[in-house]
Amino acid sequence: MAADIKERIDLQAINCEKELTLAVIGGKWKLIILWHLGLEGTKRFGELKKQIPNITQKMLTNQLRELEEDRLIVRKVYAVVPPKVEYSLTAHGESLFPVLRMMYDWGKAYGEEVIWKDKAAEPVTSDSR
Repeated sequence: MAADIKERIDLQAINCEKELTLAVIGGKWKLIILWHLGLEGTKRFGELKKQIPNITQKMLTNQLRELEEDRLIVRKVYAVVPPKVEYSLTAHGESLFPVLRMMYDWGKAYGEEVIWKDKAAEPVTSDSR
């Protein structure tokens, strides 16, 4: 499994721990996937897909594989018919959740103070141009 991480992440190009962190958790969907698993616990593929409606099935599959390769989540397959697969955070994934919580809190405060505050101050017009 560690070889997969080293093949996917160009370790030669990484100069510091910040870059390594971004290489592992960067992208549009990984933090959202980790957030749902950290906040709500073990999930099946379909449950994650419902909670992240804009992600394609292929992208969700790819992101879950990379998170598993990077040892942030574990994929548990049950020997039943129909197949049952569950995803949950590993200890490394759980250790990241407080950081995600801080990012959420920051984003909420930033949104309220900068984004939505300015939107609320904009005048509403009936001109549809």
